[in-house]
Amino acid sequence: MIPSYPPSHYSYQQRNCYGYISPNQEMIPYMILQSISGERSDELFYQQLIQLAPTENEKKIIAGIRDDERKHNQMFRNIYQQLTCTIPNVSESMEEQGETVTNYLEGIEKALFGELKAFEKYRTIFFNIQPQFRDMIFEIMTDEIKHASYYNYLFAKNK
Repeated sequence: MIPSYPPSHYSYQQRNCYGYISPNQEMIPYMILQSISGERSDELFYQQLIQLAPTENEKKIIAGIRDDERKHNQMFRNIYQQLTCTIPNVSESMEEQGETVTNYLEGIEKALFGELKAFEKYRTIFFNIQPQFRDMIFEIMTDEIKHASYYNYLFAKNK
């Protein structure tokens, strides 16, 4: 859950290492930490889906998505470090709260809706983050939509 920022006594002149932070930008580092954790959980989930995929082509598609999730994790880590001047502190237990997948089609459906939900969160980040980070967030957002399209294809193919 995102804390309700800013408190009523909050000074809008508080600085980070790069300058002023608007009230909306206060929630961004927390959302980025959540995103780091989410991308890692997705990576682990997709690794399980690869094992259940019925064809080599489907395995390749999901492996490509998994690799993008790794890339997103690193991109969010870099953004967090630049925003806060600290290394993101995401605990192992926070990162690995993934679920076990036993049914391929159910896993594909869960992945599809997870990608769409992530897109919505990243859109909020995009609109509230400092402009110099928007290109990276936009790349992540477009990847998430592409992933949803792939999962939609895999779901329809196996239904």
